[in-house]
Amino acid sequence: MTKIAVIGVGRWGVHLLRNFLAHPQAEVVAIVDPHPERLTVVKQQFNLAESVLLTTQWSDLQTVPELTAVAIATPATTHYALIKDALAQGYHVLAEKPLTLDPTECQELCQLAERRQLILMVDHTYLFHPAVEEGQTVIQAGKLGELRYGYATRTHLGPVRQDVDALWDLAIHDIAIFNNWLGKAPVSVQATGTVWLQGEGKEAGGRGQGAGEAGGELTARFSPQSPIPNPQSPVPSPQSPELADLVWVTLTYPDGFKAYIHLCWLNNDKQRRLAVVGSLGTLIFDEMSPSSQLTLLHGEFERQGNLFLPVNQSREVLELKAGEPLQRVCDRFITSVLQNTPPSISSGWVGTELVKILSALTTSLQQSGQSVSLQ
Repeated sequence: MTKIAVIGVGRWGVHLLRNFLAHPQAEVVAIVDPHPERLTVVKQQFNLAESVLLTTQWSDLQTVPELTAVAIATPATTHYALIKDALAQGYHVLAEKPLTLDPTECQELCQLAERRQLILMVDHTYLFHPAVEEGQTVIQAGKLGELRYGYATRTHLGPVRQDVDALWDLAIHDIAIFNNWLGKAPVSVQATGTVWLQGEGKEAGGRGQGAGEAGGELTARFSPQSPIPNPQSPVPSPQSPELADLVWVTLTYPDGFKAYIHLCWLNNDKQRRLAVVGSLGTLIFDEMSPSSQLTLLHGEFERQGNLFLPVNQSREVLELKAGEPLQRVCDRFITSVLQNTPPSISSGWVGTELVKILSALTTSLQQSGQSVSLQ
């Protein structure tokens, strides 16, 4: 049995709490959130036992006997200090994405976890989506033939963030999927953006207090011993003082494969769609489709003289396993803790690679789309 504490019970932390409460090999022994009203709500919502510690103070966890692990669902600016402190105290850690906002900090935390022989896992939920898992199987089996290029669109009308731009708000999901499907990371990246809503005078984009989907605003009072930043304070950023509403991303992989990503929070046409095109067909992950989230479109060209004629065309809706992706994340974390085996999917090193890519894309965005090498 893994005794676990959930840190932050905002919008996403509540879902983590729900899954850990339902897990047969997990025991939630503490919940930490700086807002007492949230603690009251979750106590009533989940009918928590009196034995579960509800506190606004991170330091109170030191009084919990046999605490094994913590799940951190807090603003990204607090991640580094919280995770470092948790690892130093001997806790396994599941952290909401992104791991931190700085690749150097991410690497430091991964190395610390390895030295302490502790699990550090990042909640990149899409990597546990049945469609993403099946898509990886299809591509690695060679069913698309020679891979040619990929594209993704992640658009909606709001919410418009005031702490990060559309790049840091949205891109991490599609980058994680492309990397997972291809089994490799890009060697260079490019990004261009357009600003309509928030220009000069606004806090710099590209990094900020809530990059990812974390909830539960932590304040410095959480840990008097650790310099956890106040999320109400401005966060320094290397990006221009403009928050891009529209971002175009290009990822170039070692074999020359390119993936193009369209990101916008100022578009009524809500899309969550990603595809990889090969010589034998196209694989499409359409999260918004109620009946066919993963589709394989078969088809290739047959050459007749100077003509290229489409042949072998068909549409195959792929059957997916049942299961909530976040439940799979939580189960993988608990299994990794019990077996003391680092997860191959969504490890701290995977999270570090994604933060490194986002940081390089921010540099490209600052430089009007100049290619930035990751090698």
